[in-house]
Amino acid sequence: MNVGDHAAEAGHVPVMLGRVLELLAPAVRVTGRAPVYLDATLGMGGHAEAMLAAHPGLRLLGLDRDTVALERSAGRLAPFGDRVTLVHAVYDELPDVLARTGIDRVDAALFDLGVSSPQLDEADRGFAYSYDAPLDMRMDRTQSLTAAEVVNGYPPAELARILREYGEERFAQRIAAAIVRERERAPLDSTRRLADLVRTSIPAATRRTGGNPAKRTFQALRIEVNGELDTWRRALPAALDALPVGGRVVVLSYHSLEDRITKQVLTAQTADTTPPELPIPLPDHAPRFRLLTRGAELPSGDETTTNPRAASVRMRAAERIRAAHPGGCGGSTSHKEIS
Repeated sequence: MNVGDHAAEAGHVPVMLGRVLELLAPAVRVTGRAPVYLDATLGMGGHAEAMLAAHPGLRLLGLDRDTVALERSAGRLAPFGDRVTLVHAVYDELPDVLARTGIDRVDAALFDLGVSSPQLDEADRGFAYSYDAPLDMRMDRTQSLTAAEVVNGYPPAELARILREYGEERFAQRIAAAIVRERERAPLDSTRRLADLVRTSIPAATRRTGGNPAKRTFQALRIEVNGELDTWRRALPAALDALPVGGRVVVLSYHSLEDRITKQVLTAQTADTTPPELPIPLPDHAPRFRLLTRGAELPSGDETTTNPRAASVRMRAAERIRAAHPGGCGGSTSHKEIS
C-alpha cells in the first residue's frame, strides 16, 4: 500500500499529495542531521503522514488552531513516535513556536489554507450552508468571536465591507441591509436562516447561476471570524524567514484572496532589487528565492473528479537560494532537532 492509499483509507484525501511530496523532497534530503518538515495547517495529518512515511529520518513540527484536528492527527501520527511534535497554534505564531521548541529553522514547509474537510462535514461547526447549525465558524473553538456575533453585532457598513472584500460579493450592500433588518426582529443564530436570507436578498436571475448564492457570504464571514487574510500576510514571510538555503515552501490556496497574497509575497522575494540606474546587479539585492511553479498550478482532472474539494485549489512553491543576511537562518550551520 502506498501513502496515498493509506491516506484515502483514513477517510481523508490530501489535496495534490503527489505533487507536494515531489516539490518538498529535495529540501528534506539533508545529510548529517534530521531535517524538519513544518506542516503549518496540520488538519487531519494526511500530508504529514505521507511525508513522514516517505522520509524515515524526517521530523515533523505540526501546527493547527483547531484542537479537534490536533487530537485526531495525533492518533493518526502516533506510529511515528518522537519524530512528531504537535502544537496548538495559528500559523502566524510560527516565530514564537520556533522559539519555544528551540528550532532555529525548518527545511520544508506546507500551508494547506482554508477550511478543512472535517470542519465542513461536521454540521455543528457552522461552516457549511448545506446544514442547519449554530452560526459559529471558529476554526479554534477556544477563541471568542463567532459568526453569530459578527452578523448580529457589526455595524451595517462594516458588514457590507466584509462581504464585498472577503466574499467578493456584488450584492454586499443589499445582503448587509437584509441582515440588519432581520436581526432587529430576532438575532440571526443559524446557518439555514442566514443562507435563506442571502438567497432572498439577491436578484432571482443571479440565484439561478453560480451555485449556492450563500457561498460568498459564508466565505466572507469565515475569513472575518478567523482573521485569515491578516494572519496569512504575517505567516508566509515568517515561514520564508525560517527556511535555510535549499529550503522549500508549498502553498495550497482555495480562493483568489489567499492566492493573491501568496503571489505578491513570493514575487517580492524572487525579484532582484538592484536600483535600475545601476549598471550591474548588486549581490545583496539578488533574489532570495526562486519559484518552483510557473504561475499557480492546478490539480489534475482525475483528482478533481475523485476529490471535488480539490477543484478550487491553486498551488505555488518556492525555494530559498540566498541567505537573508550573514548568520541568518539561510546561512547558519547550527540546527536544533525536535526532541
